[in-house]
Amino acid sequence: MKGIILAGGNATRLRPCTEITSKQLLPVYNRPMIYYPLNTLIKAGIEDILIIVAPDYAEKFLHLLGSGEKFGIKISYKVQETPRGLADAFIIGDGFIGNDNVTMILGDNIFEDDLSEHIKNFTGGGKVFAKKVSDPERFGVVRFDESMKADTIIEKPSEWISDYALTGVYIFDSRVIEVARSVKPSARGEIEIVDLHNWYLEQNELEVAMITGAWLDAGTFDSYLEAQILAKEKLQDKMVI
Repeated sequence: MKGIILAGGNATRLRPCTEITSKQLLPVYNRPMIYYPLNTLIKAGIEDILIIVAPDYAEKFLHLLGSGEKFGIKISYKVQETPRGLADAFIIGDGFIGNDNVTMILGDNIFEDDLSEHIKNFTGGGKVFAKKVSDPERFGVVRFDESMKADTIIEKPSEWISDYALTGVYIFDSRVIEVARSVKPSARGEIEIVDLHNWYLEQNELEVAMITGAWLDAGTFDSYLEAQILAKEKLQDKMVI
């Protein structure tokens, strides 16, 4: 299993705090934000991790994390010149992934749940994680049938279909590279990750697991504040870095 952390983008919703640094380098309580998704991957036993960064901040990530030796892992880096959507991470990371399975986590996503067993026990296909939220229109949303099997996944739906948002951690086999290459940009010009989900769903190879604890994408000032509180009160004894 390989690991990818997507830490690019412009983080316009957190300006002016992100005028001179990457969102994923901002502090969340007593650690940089990127330590939390990195912790998720390391706890799951992943030792080979690619971090995808924006061009302006590559040096800062390298200065903070280095080769990964201090964490007992190997970290490599690639630059995403222009944000093209989440699925672009699998195209950028194609040579890194090779024929291995891969867990990709967004650099601003913080989980209370320990996802280690899900990652360790993955054998193929795709696996994503859903959480019931009050503002599903902000996310990719999954609808379930009467047996709680996923039947529809839509990115930021304009009309309500479900309260279950897909969180920012995704596990795929190596086929995801070619699937991502085949995806056409959406109306907003991005390669949408829900198109990857839907491809695996059509093959009947997508599993959706539930997140029971807190989950935050620290991309707004309100969620960033919530992340600080969660990190202070519940996450400190769960960190290995």
